[in-house]
Amino acid sequence: MSATSRNMSSFRQFKAILRKDIVMELRTKEMITSMGLYAVLVLLIYYVALSQAGQDFDVTRIAAGLLLLAIVFTSMLGLNRSLVHEKDQGCLEALLLSPIDRPIIFFGKAVGNLIFLLLVQLFVVPLFYFIFMAGLPVESGPWWMLALALLVGSIGIAGVGTFLATMSVNTKGKDFILPIMFIPLMFPLLLTIVGALSAVIMGTVGFEQTYWTMLGAATIYDVIMIGVAFGLYEFMIGA
Repeated sequence: MSATSRNMSSFRQFKAILRKDIVMELRTKEMITSMGLYAVLVLLIYYVALSQAGQDFDVTRIAAGLLLLAIVFTSMLGLNRSLVHEKDQGCLEALLLSPIDRPIIFFGKAVGNLIFLLLVQLFVVPLFYFIFMAGLPVESGPWWMLALALLVGSIGIAGVGTFLATMSVNTKGKDFILPIMFIPLMFPLLLTIVGALSAVIMGTVGFEQTYWTMLGAATIYDVIMIGVAFGLYEFMIGA
């Protein structure tokens, strides 16, 4: 088989896996609904916790961290449910028995998780703004810079998270094994994305340099960690 034929076959396999996940979610709306409700509950907890902080408290100083934490907590719920559902329904075993390259399974699941995470963010980010920052005198940077930072962070969360969720789904304590592995490994990405988001939200003089430095570090993390996950996925999923 020529290289072109193999590439076309791999692309068709990728589309089939991605289409299966999207069609299943459109039918049940289980993952997006649960992630959205969980995100609302997290924002409600934030609101209660900050309600007694006083009028002099500058929420913009911690807004980036609060927003990213809500996204991270929500993403862990979605990542865990996506693989647990595959395991419980026998879909994961069917994928392993089918003549599909294991790295293609990784990319199909990771892109599907990324799409669902971005869809939830379309709802969570505006809600976060209206709850905590509407009416505040904030001189923030361009909103496209905020969106770009969230996209880079989401790519890393979906890629590395899919790898870790697949690893933890075969363990007895899969509900808490994923967070235990997820947070330490994602710490460099979370730190850089918070730095980039904070630079945009605060909009201080020279924030562009801080933003691009942090975003560059986050991009390097994504490339390295997703590359490692891609290389190890075949050995891990077959274990």
